Amino acid sequence: MEISRATIATLDADTPATQERHLSLLYRGRLSSCNYDCHYCPFAKTRDSRATLQRDAADLARFVDWVSQRDHAVSILFTPWGEGLVRRHYRDAMIRLSHLPQVRRVAIQTNLCIGTHWLDRVDTRSFALWCTWHPSEVSLETFVARCRELQRRGIRFSVGMVAMRELFDDIDRLRARLPDTVPLWLNAYDVRPPDYYADADVARLSRIDPHFRWNLAPPPSLGAPCATGTRVVSVNGDGDVRRCHFVAEPLGNLYDGSFESRLGPRPCPNRTCDCFIGYVHREDLPFAIDYAGGQLERVPVRLAP
Repeated sequence: MEISRATIATLDADTPATQERHLSLLYRGRLSSCNYDCHYCPFAKTRDSRATLQRDAADLARFVDWVSQRDHAVSILFTPWGEGLVRRHYRDAMIRLSHLPQVRRVAIQTNLCIGTHWLDRVDTRSFALWCTWHPSEVSLETFVARCRELQRRGIRFSVGMVAMRELFDDIDRLRARLPDTVPLWLNAYDVRPPDYYADADVARLSRIDPHFRWNLAPPPSLGAPCATGTRVVSVNGDGDVRRCHFVAEPLGNLYDGSFESRLGPRPCPNRTCDCFIGYVHREDLPFAIDYAGGQLERVPVRLAP
């Protein structure tokens, strides 16, 4: 396939017609195991069977092959329930995808727990990481050292935390240790009483992440315009395509192409959408502008290199 990355960028950015040639895929396979033991996470310290891991690797290889055959721009965010980068098949998939000319971005959500030498093999022009610090599992010094390794390699990345009240000081410490060019996002603690955050807390956290209020109290989404189902879709290990992770209605299958005829604008069917990977694609919120080109890896424009 004779197509350069520069050609893809030109085709995809010139006009509204060509912009439709770019498809973002949120891939979530069978993996649900994690090496961390965060008390708020249902997948803490879980283990997948060998059979599950083998099936997950085969599914992922099939997906990468499908992407390699596309003749239009594609972006991918891996959103595993567990930690993907401890598995070689995810690292190998991301290396290969980053070198495909039609791949504009390949990113993954990760706790950044492994070494960084394998990153020497990625194409940094298209590669990105969405990293989360879990203070109960790894020290600030170790985590920041890994972030420095990402910077040294020219890796595009964001860093974030769950904004639990007992972690407020840790959030401040992390912000102080990161360069201003590295965005620090904050997720509201899901299992919280109504009065969990005082007004002063929200103001404090918003100074670090100006978009925190959207995560804390997203506006109703029912009927809202959203790019999911048009320019963004969710894919599972079997290739089943849905508009996003949070809408069960199928659009078809990736591998037989049946989803393509069902792509098109449609309003959100859910009352609320409180997850960044969902509401970031809403067209009535500021994220298409604030995160233009960085929605998948959670890097806002003002901090993008």
